[in-house]
Amino acid sequence: MTQMALVIDLNVCVGCHACVTSCKEWNTSGEAGSLTDIRPYDDDPSGTFFNRVQTYEAGVFPLTDTIHFPKSCLHCEDPPCVPVCPTGASYKRKSDGIVLVDYDKCIGCKYCAWACPYGARELDEGRKEMTKCTLCADRIYNDALPERDRKPACVLACPTSARLFGDIHDPESEVSRAIRERGGYQLMPEWDTKPSNHYLPRVKTEPSCGCGKGGGCGSTSSAADDSLEARYERGEIDLAAMAVRR
Repeated sequence: MTQMALVIDLNVCVGCHACVTSCKEWNTSGEAGSLTDIRPYDDDPSGTFFNRVQTYEAGVFPLTDTIHFPKSCLHCEDPPCVPVCPTGASYKRKSDGIVLVDYDKCIGCKYCAWACPYGARELDEGRKEMTKCTLCADRIYNDALPERDRKPACVLACPTSARLFGDIHDPESEVSRAIRERGGYQLMPEWDTKPSNHYLPRVKTEPSCGCGKGGGCGSTSSAADDSLEARYERGEIDLAAMAVRR
């Protein structure tokens, strides 16, 4: 069975939010829209977004690291949001594995949001309907678009090509090769939801003492073992878990 998904390269994501803005622009004017923005400039802003980028600092100064972690619906192969929906509004499409919401059936009860362990669903406060990433289902099959443009808006907008799109069940697809060759992993696999979206891990880099000389000054040898990368390699920290908790 076909399973369309995103593969996100954390090593080259720069946190520019181009994926966030392009997603908002396309979906608010497409089949999912319009997406409500309430109090966008107040102290307590509220708006509906299908994709968000979480940015945070990890490690201990001076061996700190800035992590950009894009997160949206993971289009799980066993989505817990689907069976809890009392109206059948949430469903997984058999043809391509994309998890969608039928807005005509959604009553805004939030059961699916409570069931989703990734916090990937958002209730549109204006429409009182649950919304989420659709993998641009209304775009990727649009014959009116050139074939090169039949990809999710976030993929086309990414300036560093950090986002890949394709069928992860096809062993020869670009996404499958990236997962296989780069050690792509699922977010929180212990929840047995089988997320379709995968992340490519950050590449271990030489730690720096903060002097601007990289690792060449000789002052980082004793601190290297406590760097974020070293702790990650030893399995002492889980960057994905940190992102979800935040």
